[in-house]
Amino acid sequence: MRESIPVIRLRTKDGVLAARDGVVICFFMRRSHPEIALDIWRALQTYVRAIPQQSLSWYASNEGDMLPLDDKGWEAVRHTLLERAGPERGGWNVELDDNPSETGDYHFEYCGVRLDHPMFSHDEEATSGVAFSFPTEYLLEHGPAHLRALALQLAGELPFSFGYASLAFVAPRGFWYSARKELLGLLPRYLGLDLYDLSATSRVIGTRARGAYWLTFLGQPLLGELGGLEGLRPKLAFPDVAFEPMEGERLLITLGEWPDPIDIEKQPHLPQYKALAHLLEPFMYEERNGWFTPLNKDNMRHWLRRLCQ
Repeated sequence: MRESIPVIRLRTKDGVLAARDGVVICFFMRRSHPEIALDIWRALQTYVRAIPQQSLSWYASNEGDMLPLDDKGWEAVRHTLLERAGPERGGWNVELDDNPSETGDYHFEYCGVRLDHPMFSHDEEATSGVAFSFPTEYLLEHGPAHLRALALQLAGELPFSFGYASLAFVAPRGFWYSARKELLGLLPRYLGLDLYDLSATSRVIGTRARGAYWLTFLGQPLLGELGGLEGLRPKLAFPDVAFEPMEGERLLITLGEWPDPIDIEKQPHLPQYKALAHLLEPFMYEERNGWFTPLNKDNMRHWLRRLCQ
């Protein structure tokens, strides 16, 4: 399967790794941080147990500095997630990484909000979002069934409204910006590789969808608006599609044994991706702030709906 997944290493002119191929798992929750703080902490522990020891060795402090993730650092992360929940606080941000100066192999990011805070109380689109990234080598070593089971385990910890797992251009903390020209040339070729900005998307996605992915997690009210499992099953009647109902009237849709980069130069035939994308299109969100600067708002909208074409 390695031969079908591109090896991507985009570097700056100084040789710093700005973006690479990998896998990202994201979830969005229309919940306030105090409601889900313990859920996020448990999901983080699940992620840490699943990856090699000491893979996460740095964290972003409240001042924005990257500091060693030693015992003191872990206590700071735990305090931020579980104890810093006063009513005056509107947002929470946690980032853990394996490399403080360039894109590494593993990355955890959480952007939490308090929905009744004045900053968000009239914002029906704000969510708390979380992302976990892996190098492609993790997928190849452990296999897709393992990664799917891990994504399902993470999802089980979280009251998501939408989530997904996908091959991706992994570039935390906006590292992609220094390689944006090269990245812009790859986006139209690999339709199955996600490009994401958790902070930007979590502010605007609400309870809507982001697109069709290898693993697509549907929560409420989105699943109900799509007709539930009974409504989706006949519309996605493809041999490679699997449905797994989850507690809380939620659903995992798997679009194949392996995630596919959907390389248009190889003329892929993946009707299940297009079928799900068309079903989700009326419920997809709109980006507001144009975080990927090479694309204006209209082009970003087109790219997010690339599988609907």
